[in-house]
Amino acid sequence: MSGARKPVEPTGKGAAKQTVTIHFAGFNRAWAAWIGDRLERRGLRVVHLRWESPADVPLVDLLNDLKLAEGRILIVVSDWYFQLGPRTHEEWNEALREVVGPDPARFAAVSVTTAAVPAAAAVLAPVGLTNMGAEEAERRLLDRLDLPYEPLAEPAAGGRRGPRFPASMPDVWGAVPRRNTRFTGREPLFNDAYNLLLNSEPGTGVLTLHGMSGVGKTQFAAEYAHRFGSEYDVVWWVNAESRVTYRRQLAELAPKLGLQTGQEYGERLRAVRDSLRRGEPYSRWLLILDGADEPDQIWDMVPSGPGHVIITSRNPEWSEHNSRLLEVPVYARDESVAFIRRRAPRLTEPEAEQLAEALEHLPLLLDQTAGWLNDSDMSVAEYIDLLDEGVDSHVVKVSADFPLAFQTAWSILLNKLRDTVPESVDLLRLCTFFAPGFIPVRLLRDVPSDELPEQLVRLFNDPLLWNRAINQLRTYSVVRLESHEIAGDEPASSGESLYLHRMVHQIVHKDMPDTDRQEFVDVVRRALAAADPRRPTEPDLWQGYAEIAPHLKHADVLGSRDPQVQRLVFNCLRYMYVSGEYRSGIKLAERALKAWRELLGASHPRIWELTYHYTNLLRGGGDYVRSEALSRAAVDHLREERGHQDLEHLRAAAGLAGDLRGLGRYDEAQHISQWVLGSYRELLGEQDSRTLSALNNVAVSLRLLGWYREALDVDKQAMEARRQFLRARHPYTIHSEISYAIDLRLLGRYAEAESIQSKNVHESRLALGRDHPRTLKGEYNLALCRYRMGERDRRRDRGDGPQEPAALFASVLERGERVLGETHPDTLVFATAQSCYAREHGDIDLARELSEAIVARYEVLHADGHPFLAGARANHALILRNVGEREHSHALVEQALAEMAEAVGESHPWTLGVALNASALRNLMGDVEGAAELSGQTVTRAIDWLGRTHPLTLSTRVAHAADLRGLRDRRQAEKVEQEALSDLDATLGSKHSHTVSARARNRPYWDFEPQST
Repeated sequence: MSGARKPVEPTGKGAAKQTVTIHFAGFNRAWAAWIGDRLERRGLRVVHLRWESPADVPLVDLLNDLKLAEGRILIVVSDWYFQLGPRTHEEWNEALREVVGPDPARFAAVSVTTAAVPAAAAVLAPVGLTNMGAEEAERRLLDRLDLPYEPLAEPAAGGRRGPRFPASMPDVWGAVPRRNTRFTGREPLFNDAYNLLLNSEPGTGVLTLHGMSGVGKTQFAAEYAHRFGSEYDVVWWVNAESRVTYRRQLAELAPKLGLQTGQEYGERLRAVRDSLRRGEPYSRWLLILDGADEPDQIWDMVPSGPGHVIITSRNPEWSEHNSRLLEVPVYARDESVAFIRRRAPRLTEPEAEQLAEALEHLPLLLDQTAGWLNDSDMSVAEYIDLLDEGVDSHVVKVSADFPLAFQTAWSILLNKLRDTVPESVDLLRLCTFFAPGFIPVRLLRDVPSDELPEQLVRLFNDPLLWNRAINQLRTYSVVRLESHEIAGDEPASSGESLYLHRMVHQIVHKDMPDTDRQEFVDVVRRALAAADPRRPTEPDLWQGYAEIAPHLKHADVLGSRDPQVQRLVFNCLRYMYVSGEYRSGIKLAERALKAWRELLGASHPRIWELTYHYTNLLRGGGDYVRSEALSRAAVDHLREERGHQDLEHLRAAAGLAGDLRGLGRYDEAQHISQWVLGSYRELLGEQDSRTLSALNNVAVSLRLLGWYREALDVDKQAMEARRQFLRARHPYTIHSEISYAIDLRLLGRYAEAESIQSKNVHESRLALGRDHPRTLKGEYNLALCRYRMGERDRRRDRGDGPQEPAALFASVLERGERVLGETHPDTLVFATAQSCYAREHGDIDLARELSEAIVARYEVLHADGHPFLAGARANHALILRNVGEREHSHALVEQALAEMAEAVGESHPWTLGVALNASALRNLMGDVEGAAELSGQTVTRAIDWLGRTHPLTLSTRVAHAADLRGLRDRRQAEKVEQEALSDLDATLGSKHSHTVSARARNRPYWDFEPQST
């Protein structure tokens, strides 16, 4: 009978499976995917057919064409399905009665909306799938298709997982803009984006949506997240317009992933990247980086792994950073017309076509213009005439990205705003002194009324007027209101945050009277200064600085003479230094130095305070050349102006010593550090933290000079003082203990060093966390202590991390690269140890790969002649020897020996170690006389510098015995060897690996170990 259901059955000859054609609007793709998956798992053949509704084809014809599809037709009913075209409800009612009415059994439907749909849709007998769980929705779906319901077994571990039930959110969903109910078109683009990501290999699923401003990249990305979000376990949206904001917002994902980290967001960021890379606890993740117009700022921090990354950017250079590109063009004609008619229903199709052509199909401009035209009595023809006349032609063209039509169109819209709610224009102009994107308008409302310009007092003090101004801007799509939990903003209006598009931001900022410009920028500066948390070294307050920092440039804080605003700049620089934001800090400091020299004068006191922060940032990033030049200029000026004993002069001098250590100029650094220590003792006493820091710096210089006994004595003083005046687990105390243990190890006192370092690592893990840089340095030294003691893979994991050298080396390097970056000085120290260990234990490929990278990075970081570069080359020569490249190895080690001797002197332990290796290569190449001469000189110098029983001295003595045998001087060789073996027994023990190796007459070698500067 009419309207009766019939079961799904095969259609066409030879159909092997029952077939269902799912007909859906692109907006409802997630529902179609879930329904198709549920049917396919039950053995049905599914055909997906996206609904297209070109306006120039009658709806009846389109539905009749649909009847040609295979099998039964299952329509996913939604308001979106019926709005495409757009089509009126009257059109739909007529078409459904004509096409579906005579053969209702051919059609089935499910409803995924609660909105109103055409009355005639009842003929489809849709069954609702919303407001219920997945199991009940599946039961209803199968019942509608007259199929039996039997629960499906869950896929086996590692098996294919079907799409998530669309009515359920991903486990983690963060800061994605709300869905734009006026979104139109872009279906081919969605298909391309989806397929590019779906077919990408693990670790390569990065897609950049690029195009000019206002083209709708962000809206497309947001719609993608909503449309395909059900296929992911994690969907996370990040504002990527600046590195600072990017780091902070990505770090906020850590607790959502259940990661156990400290409060410091650098630690959280590293944990998030590692979690995403490993796909644990979620492998299906989607990360959206919005507004990433400067790839150089963040490309190195884009996560890789099994998930997907979507980037929106105006910059196609992302193709150089492991990303596929997909251009987002302006709307096609039919998309523009459909969008305008939905935005402005009063306009006819011909009027929409005219308007779209005049506005060059740019989505942002179509949205703003159609919005207010719909509320206006002005005809499209009159509006186009205004565009042609060039109203308000004084508007400046701010970018080649912007169509010429936009500038006139914007002037018309601005006049409309001014006529209705003039305060909305003031608010909009005020917002342009923040960075585009999310605007922390709550900061503005905290500014005292007596500091506000007259026209803003009423706006800020009248909540109704404030909300009316914001709503007026929102109505015409000038701004949008978004939920933005990550930024920690308080409500801008109705619990939302204000978002200002970059394109609108730039146009409004240019089109502003000079009087307003000066008054408004002062308001924003005061608002930012008032929001300063005041304590930049406190990790708990870093989120506040991360929120403020992106707005400094747009508020032109560097043009202010206000001491509070200038103090904000210093605090932001300090925050960037302690949080590791070196690049952003360096850029800000460079701009500040240039601006303040012009504003305040080259010798103003604030210039020297700024120089202190700038050099810290340069030094933190490893740019010792620039930091040394600036530090030296500051030292000279402050000494001449204020005298030797001025505290700021001493602070600058201590920084200069640090620069010199980084440059390998250890004698100069030691001289300055010793003098600074004496001055601090005289001015501040022995217990002041600055005195103890100076004491630590003296020990660092002594250690780099190879004066290990002297460094040990000084480090012991600093360690005991810090234990007494600070606390046992204070970061500075932990640092001093590590330094003391390093000194003991370098002196060959391995057991003592291991005992102290083992306890220190335990304390450091408790106080600072496993991934803190000091903990990593402690674990690295612990691994070396145990390695030098002859322990190889003997200790088992005791529950607080790996204990044996091999696992410790690997763990420290992996975390160092993640925590500090691959080119950080400490990471290169860790990589050096791992390379040497791999070389000795037979993994020559890993050793060589690491060693080549280390040499290359030191060549970039340091000038020729730097001892670290010479030492890295000496280590690499050993690897070349092991792989049979003897001539290359010999040449490289001789070069390293000459460079090291020139850099630190012939008797420095580093030079002695390279000489030990060089004598072995001479012997191997047949230069027996040269080898014996060099090893003999090395023994003499080692005894003088380190003593007869230091491990390095013992190695030189064993090597010299081998060279004497090569000269056929057997008697002397035997004598030297026996004395060395006796001392090895007494010093390291008869079972130590070095002793055993020497008895087997294996030639000893030496590994260069770069030290922290």
